[in-house]
Amino acid sequence: MARTSTPPPPLAPDALRVVALGGLGEIGRNMTVFEYDGKLLVVDCGVLFPEEHQPGVDVILPDWSHFRARLSDVVAVVLTHGHEDHIGAVPYLLRERPDIPIIGSRLTLNLLKAKLVEHRITPVIVEVTEGQLLARGPFDLEFLAVNHSIPDSLAVAIRTSAGLVLHTGDFKMDQFPLDGRMTDLRGFARLGEEGVDLFMVDSTNADVPGFTTSERELAPAIDEVFRTTRRRVIVSSFASHVHRIQQVLNAAHAHGRKVAFVGRSMVRNMAVATELGYLKVPAGLVVDVKRMDRMSPEQITLVCTGSQGEPMAALSRMAGGDHSIQVEEGDTVLLASSLIPGNENAIYRVINGLTDRGANVVHKGNAKVHVSGHASAGELVYCYNIVQPANVLPVHGEARHLRANAELAIKTGVHRDRVPIAANGHVIDLHEGRANIVGKVEIHNVYVDGQTVGGVTEDSLAQRRTLGEEGVITVVALVDLDTRQLAEPPDFIAHGFEHDASTFRPATAAIEKALANAAGRDVTDIAKLEQVIAREVQNWAYRSHRRRPVVIPVVIEA
Repeated sequence: MARTSTPPPPLAPDALRVVALGGLGEIGRNMTVFEYDGKLLVVDCGVLFPEEHQPGVDVILPDWSHFRARLSDVVAVVLTHGHEDHIGAVPYLLRERPDIPIIGSRLTLNLLKAKLVEHRITPVIVEVTEGQLLARGPFDLEFLAVNHSIPDSLAVAIRTSAGLVLHTGDFKMDQFPLDGRMTDLRGFARLGEEGVDLFMVDSTNADVPGFTTSERELAPAIDEVFRTTRRRVIVSSFASHVHRIQQVLNAAHAHGRKVAFVGRSMVRNMAVATELGYLKVPAGLVVDVKRMDRMSPEQITLVCTGSQGEPMAALSRMAGGDHSIQVEEGDTVLLASSLIPGNENAIYRVINGLTDRGANVVHKGNAKVHVSGHASAGELVYCYNIVQPANVLPVHGEARHLRANAELAIKTGVHRDRVPIAANGHVIDLHEGRANIVGKVEIHNVYVDGQTVGGVTEDSLAQRRTLGEEGVITVVALVDLDTRQLAEPPDFIAHGFEHDASTFRPATAAIEKALANAAGRDVTDIAKLEQVIAREVQNWAYRSHRRRPVVIPVVIEA
């Protein structure tokens, strides 16, 4: 992984600049900005979901502050597919310039439009399909079909006089896709014959040997769940995983069950997929969840969100007993999704909660109920051999994935010097046939917290963690500002900090001593006295209890 932190130089004439704003070193927040001839093209604009050490955060956005002043130069945003980590940040970008053209496939754009309704944004959309050519400013675009865990996914070829870039998006090479839409390897080979100067390749499964299993091979395991369950089947999946939910609908229909969707995003996305014909729903199969109360358990299938342990998602609330749908003894819960790195603890907490309630939990670890939507090492090598790119930039993955993908490219004959391993913020210039990391732009995590975007900082997250782990003590002190002495013992109000009636007596003595020292320094300002008290109580708490609570001091003049 390149370590440069130097700002990039001015872009050379006839050079193409690639700025990675997300998706490198992480799974999510995919966003790449291409610059050529004074214009900008954005590919994907997704979100990253928070981890446990980011309490209260809803999603994390890419930081596009370095080109915010140039939003008028953006000719389009190209979306490779409809997953949240590729489209979820689009509403926030459009808040800043609503008329940016959004280019994508039919399903991708309709999923986005349904999302934008909640933000009261009407986008300027340009629908494309595989095989289509489109010019936007100095960028000539060509779209190629790829299969993934959501229909209508696209790779994009970007042509400028600086060279040809092929960006795979998220893809795999399923030879038996459920919708019959295969990755366009003929198109990849044709572009290889033309000469791919920079190949940007999905790295998520680069460290997994062989070839990714076909979606069709999951059918027996899913059918087994429906065949052997005597009560309700509850399925949790990503709200955009149309292929997997199609398999669930097929199994439910075959075993005489009805299906209800639970969770706003699940209901919304499945309605879009059904309306467009991507989800084939037998007549009468899907019913409103309210009808389930009048049906016997063996007739019921619930499909909900929460497969990653998200605290407010339906499945997590069921596991905690905080949902109108109560999990009961004999129910089977099917987690039909992958385990995203960083979510392990949250997912196992949900599994344990469901198990405690008597459910049989079927997941990737104990049954063949999930396959990845990403190409494994064998597929990546196959692509390198047919494309034979001049330069390779691994994208979409954590550091280990990017490194593994780079090594695969090198083994197929791409020179090591032509396989830069970049991180978020890195700037890669394609100039005279070479792709090199030339600098780095400063970027930060942009947190969405309710209606607030960017207001939460690393310092405020640290304070939230302290509140959650160490507790809070409020100290109300009546102080004579002339003598800097306590007029009476202070009041201590503590939350999340174990104490009894005598706990704070030593703290009172410490405050008195600190105020006496402040008198010697002639400190009379109330704000400064509050700082003195806060610091002394924090030091006392650590010495006495090995805790570092948040201390809120309130000084009142006697």
